[in-house]
Amino acid sequence: MLKKSLTYLTLSILALGALSTFAADDKKADASGTWTWSTPGRNGGEARKSTMKLKVDGDKVTGSIATPGREGAATETPIANGKIKGDEITFDVTREFQGNKVTAKYSGKVEGDTIKGKVETERDGNSRSRDWEAKREKKA
Repeated sequence: MLKKSLTYLTLSILALGALSTFAADDKKADASGTWTWSTPGRNGGEARKSTMKLKVDGDKVTGSIATPGREGAATETPIANGKIKGDEITFDVTREFQGNKVTAKYSGKVEGDTIKGKVETERDGNSRSRDWEAKREKKA
């Protein structure tokens, strides 16, 4: 009888350990908030600061990115197809340049107050990829 009780106790402990590991793997990173990063200017010009506001609801990510325009005024663009799975985040941003739509596909990994990843664009049949790193702004 004691041997059976120990077997059940051992199985129960193993099951709880497996469940807690599964729950930890399913935990999503917190991507909500305001994020900023700088992009080098063209031909060595002044860096441009981008500001992104994200809201997470389950696996869905919504928000917008504001980037400075040529005259300095920020243009705000909504993100589309935003998703988060664990600490991996993806979303698209479509902007219009001289009558042409260009979609930037962002992917990254959320680590605390940092998102590091890649942004990929295609224009005139040419694909480009670059690194991006955003920092979460502290709440005032």
